[in-house]
Amino acid sequence: MDLSLSTETVGDRTVVRVGGEIDVYTAPKLREQLVELVNDGNFHLVVDMEGVDFLDSTGLGVLVGGLKRVRAHEGSLRLVCNQERILKIFRITGLTKVFPIHTTVEEAVEATD
Repeated sequence: MDLSLSTETVGDRTVVRVGGEIDVYTAPKLREQLVELVNDGNFHLVVDMEGVDFLDSTGLGVLVGGLKRVRAHEGSLRLVCNQERILKIFRITGLTKVFPIHTTVEEAVEATD
């Protein structure tokens, strides 16, 4: 039950690097980070999930909530993920139709909305 978060600015995007497990215990920490970024005026987010070991429905809810927040400001939230077990969760839930999912941070940063 450990979650690591770090942020950096790449161009006009804010990259949130997430590591560890996103579950009912750790998801509030991610939610707080996303809310803080949006409140600070960061509306184009890239969430790098390469370091995520586990993702449950609470974590999915936090990501959807983050997407709603940035869209309220005409922003975007892109995901970076190569891990098949995490990608499978997005496919099963149909969220691949909601989130643009990229294989690298560079690809996500360069993508246009």
